[in-house]
Amino acid sequence: MESIEKKKLIKQLHYIWNSGEKEAIPEVYSTDCIVHWPKGWAEHESRGLDGVRQAIEKIRSAFPDWHEEVVDMVAEGNKVVTRYVSTGTLLGSYAGIKEAGKKVEFDEISIYRIEGGKVIEQWCLSDDLSTLRQIGRLEESADL
Repeated sequence: MESIEKKKLIKQLHYIWNSGEKEAIPEVYSTDCIVHWPKGWAEHESRGLDGVRQAIEKIRSAFPDWHEEVVDMVAEGNKVVTRYVSTGTLLGSYAGIKEAGKKVEFDEISIYRIEGGKVIEQWCLSDDLSTLRQIGRLEESADL
C-alpha cells in the first residue's frame, strides 16, 4: 500500500468519525484492531470493530456535532500520523461531565498502524487540559 493510499484510508477514517457512519467502520479498521486512548481516561482502549463502533456512538451521543479537521498528515512505512482539531458541543454526558451546551475545540494527534490495507492499531493523544478549561472544570488562570 502506497503512502497516498494510506492517507486516503485515514481521511476516510476521519470522515466516519465526523459523520457517524458506523457501517463503514469495517472498510478502514481491521476486525482485530485496538485503539489506545489517552492515559487517565476511564476506558484505556477499544478492541475490535464493536469497540470502535461503541466509541463513535459514545462521542457522537455526547457531541452530536462532533468534527475532526485534519491539519497535518504524514505517512511513513506502515504508519500514518495525523494532527487534527476536534470540535463539538456537549449536549449529553461524557466521562461524567454534563455541562450541556458547552462548545469545545482542542488538538489531537493519532498514530495509525496499517496492515492489510486497514488500521490494526491506533494511538490517540488529546489536549484534555484545554478541554477541561473550556467546560469550566479548570480555571484558565490555574497554575500547573
